[in-house]
Amino acid sequence: MGRPRTPLLDRERITTTALQLVDEQGEFSVPQIARLLGVQTASVYHHVDGRAGVVELMRERVCDAIDGSTLDREPWDTALAAWARSYRSAFAAHPRVIPLLMTSPVRAPKVLAQYERAVVRLLAAGFGNAEVMTVIVALENLVLGSALDLAAPEAMWELPDDTTTPRLAEALAAVGPARADSAFDLALEAFLAHCRGMLAGPASS
Repeated sequence: MGRPRTPLLDRERITTTALQLVDEQGEFSVPQIARLLGVQTASVYHHVDGRAGVVELMRERVCDAIDGSTLDREPWDTALAAWARSYRSAFAAHPRVIPLLMTSPVRAPKVLAQYERAVVRLLAAGFGNAEVMTVIVALENLVLGSALDLAAPEAMWELPDDTTTPRLAEALAAVGPARADSAFDLALEAFLAHCRGMLAGPASS
């Protein structure tokens, strides 16, 4: 018999299957991936460096959806805001993968290259070497927290009635369905305002 025209197993299929499992159940295992793909577990290990390798494949896939070209925009704060929105959108599509990625070191070359691009952009804007990673990590915390918020139930506060907590009921009614977006916009603008202040330095007396 000749070889099948389509390979039975490759890194793309492994990544897609792992993301499917995480999207559905918040976790994955290599044997589960193998079972869904109809192969032996050992066959998966021929293509990836264990569980950590699968996590990095998922990181690379999700980060492929981030538009790195946003970092070329001017001025720097417009670039950072656009990058943050693209970053949030990419992870909002797979919110359940966030805990897995946040507890695993970043190794994927393509993802590291995007961090390099962000560092270069911030250095060019005037941030110091001791500041750039603090700025990037703080922005990531904001973005990933908001991506998780987008996946939360629309009704996060279940009120027994409007009389027990009347002010809360009024506030929830007033904010409407765009609560997560409004909160992200507020936090992002506050973050950028602080970063602008870092560049401006202490006010002269």
